Formats: sequence, C-alpha cells, structure tokens
Amino acid sequence: MEKNLEKPRLSMGGIINLSMGFMGIQMGFGLQNGNASRILANFGADVHELSYFWIVAPLTGLIVQPIIGHMGDNTWTRLGRRKPYFLAGALLASLGLIFLPNSNVIAGEGLQASEFMGISAILWIGVAFLALMDASFNICMEPFRALVGDVLPQKQGTIGFSVQTILIGMGAILGSFLPWILTNWFGVANTAAEGMVAPNVVWSFYVGAFLLMATILYTIATVREYSPEEYKQFRKSEGTHEKEAKKGLLASIVQDAGSMPVRMKRLGWVQIFSWFGLFTMWVYTTSAVATHHFGLSPDIHSGKSYNDAGDLVGVLFGTYNFVALIFAFLITPIARMTSRKFVHFASLILGGLGLLSMYVLPQEWLVLSMVGVGIAWASILTVPYALLVDALPAEKMGIYMGIFNFFIVLPQIVNALIGGWIVHDFFSDYAIYYVALGGLTFLIAGLLTLRIKEPLFAGNES
Repeated sequence: MEKNLEKPRLSMGGIINLSMGFMGIQMGFGLQNGNASRILANFGADVHELSYFWIVAPLTGLIVQPIIGHMGDNTWTRLGRRKPYFLAGALLASLGLIFLPNSNVIAGEGLQASEFMGISAILWIGVAFLALMDASFNICMEPFRALVGDVLPQKQGTIGFSVQTILIGMGAILGSFLPWILTNWFGVANTAAEGMVAPNVVWSFYVGAFLLMATILYTIATVREYSPEEYKQFRKSEGTHEKEAKKGLLASIVQDAGSMPVRMKRLGWVQIFSWFGLFTMWVYTTSAVATHHFGLSPDIHSGKSYNDAGDLVGVLFGTYNFVALIFAFLITPIARMTSRKFVHFASLILGGLGLLSMYVLPQEWLVLSMVGVGIAWASILTVPYALLVDALPAEKMGIYMGIFNFFIVLPQIVNALIGGWIVHDFFSDYAIYYVALGGLTFLIAGLLTLRIKEPLFAGNES
C-alpha cells in the first residue's frame, strides 16, 4: 500500500513566491477599481449607467473561474498545473490595461460620433476592454487561490492566505496611488480635454501592465508545482483526476455545486453580502465623493474638480489597501487568541461602519472611513478561504474555489442590475446614499458570520 505523505512546510520566502504574481494582478485590479468608473465617465457614461457597464466584471468571473478551476484540476503540463493560466491571463490582462484608457484613440474619428443602442461606440469599446481585463484577472486569480491549497500543508493555510493578502495589499496600494504619484511626484497632468482620459491615469495603466507581467513571470520562475506522481502521494485516495475528467466540465460543476459542504454554503451567504457592499463602493465612490464632498452636480464628468475627486478616491482606495496590508499581519495572531470566525465578524462590522461614516465625515477625514474598510478587506481576502480549505476535498480544490466564486460574482451582478436604477430613481443620482447602503450590507455579512460552525473564542488557529 502506498504511504500517504504530508506536504512539506514552506519557508516564508517560498510562501511569498507563491503569491508574488497575485501582487501584480491586484495592482491591475486596484487601477481598475479606482479608475474604471472615472474613465467610462470621461467617455460619456452617466452615474446611473455605470453599474450596467461594470456588470461585465462579475459576469466574466461567473463564467471564467469555475471553468478555469475545473481545467486546472485536470491540467498537467511541462510548465505546471496552474502556471499556464497565470501566463495566459497576464498577457491578456496587460493588453486590457493598455487599451482601456485608449478606447477613444482606438475608436478613431470614424467611430467617435457613432452610437449603438443609444450608447456611444467609444463606451462600447471601453466596456469590451474592461471585460477583457476582468476576464484575464479571473483567469489568474482562481489558480493563485488553488495554488496555495495545492502546495501548502493545511497547518500553513492561514499564513499562506495571509501572506497572499499582504502581497495583494501591496499591489493594490501601488495601483490605487499611481495616478496621484505620477501627478504629485513626476508632474504628469491630471486633466485632459473633454472625452479624453487624463495622462496620469493613462500612464498608470501602462506601468501596471508592465509590473503585472513581471510579477507573474517571477512566480512562474520561482515556484515548483508538484508532479502528478508527487501530488497523488498527498491524497487519501488515488485516481480522482481521471474520474473527474471523464464526467465533463458542466456535469462536474453541477454535481459539485449540489454537494458543496455546509460550511461552504454558510460562507457563501457571508460572501454575498460582503461583495454586494464592495461592488457598491468600487462603482460609486468617485461619483459619491464628487457630489457629496466636492459639491459637483451628478452630470459633471470632467474638469479639475472632478479629476481631483477621482485622484482623491485613488488615495482613499490606496489607504484601505494599506490598512489591509497592515491588518493582514495581525489576522493570524488575533485568530489564535480568538478564532477565525471572530476575526471575520469583527472586521465586517468595522467595514460597515467605515462605509456608513463616509456620509458624515468631511473630505479631509475620509481616510478614517477607509480604516474600517481596509480591515474588512483584509479579512475578506483571507479568512473565508482559510475557513473553506479545511472543508474541501483536496482533489477538488480548484473546482470548489471556482464554484465559491459564484458567491462573489452573483451579488455583483444583482447590484449591477439594480444599482443604477436605485441611485437614479431613489437617490436622484447622488451616489453617497447608495455607498451608505453598501455599509449596511457589510453589517449583515458580519452577523451572518456567526452562523459558521466554529467557537467564537476558540483560540484554536494553527
């Protein structure tokens, strides 16, 4: 009988190498979150239309991640198991980063005055590149989550995802601050003619594309994935991959979704309300700050004040990512003293209070709102996955990580469909009220965390 072996523990350097590429992905993701609404508004999108354009992001995640998860579980190449998806996703994401802020240039004079379904051709091109960029991020992200589960022993799972969160925070901080840095440190202009994207944003996307590729290539060069033979030795049973491959993609996804563990279902509800609030913040904060804190009319999408508001949002998003980076170091020790469940509950409550406080705090104090949001973001990126991997069969790590993504993308799709209508019809295009509503969904997510079967003060984290 073949002896079952435990995965060897990795050094801290090895754990960092696992997720270095994720830092580059999140740099691009930070650029997207902080600037996509601003770019689309520059191209003529109204505030109540933004969520409809953003729907491409969760839709691509809904489609791409389970497919990539299933394929990754059943892929073995000379390059590795997850690495081919890192590389393909990075190449496509870099193209999206380069082309999105140049959608008007690509449209050319011939298409700039054209419309389809009442929407300008430039906007359609921008949405297409936003879709390409987000699909590419999703191609990369799920394999990075699965890679931690593939390579690390369970006892290093929380530290592995914590390190991943730290690197995510570093990338997102740089991505969020890049437009501000280019303007304030290098003198790159943050204004442009109407219908154009400010140069500091355009050049930020170029830098992000370069660093994304560099970090992905670093992970590919420094991480060794286990061979099929080695990987089987870490299993409690053999032959799972061959059996799953014969079922087919759709049948496997449907069957595994129907038999997901109870903990995964309960974590799913926590994710639904958490990511509803996050999507609200990403889509509407620029408009909320421009109208509520800079006193602009909702129909103003250009000019110095609007771009100053956009740069401030980049700073705010960079701030919450910086807080997340710091808090990521504290998640494991706090979880040891209390529990992972307590960490996530308390973090989401603080995040909800942070978003709600944006309504009452003046412009110069908005960074305080981001402290709570940053704590919640660090926990969202770490704790659900640390709780989840304990409940998943190792041979289905990739497919279940992909299915778990349903609970991330579905609330964003719902938000995209109803958010613009709510902001327009109920809040007269003043998005600050909808951002506050996102804070309430964070509070609900925190309360739902209490349903996870783990003592609130267990002190049991390894």
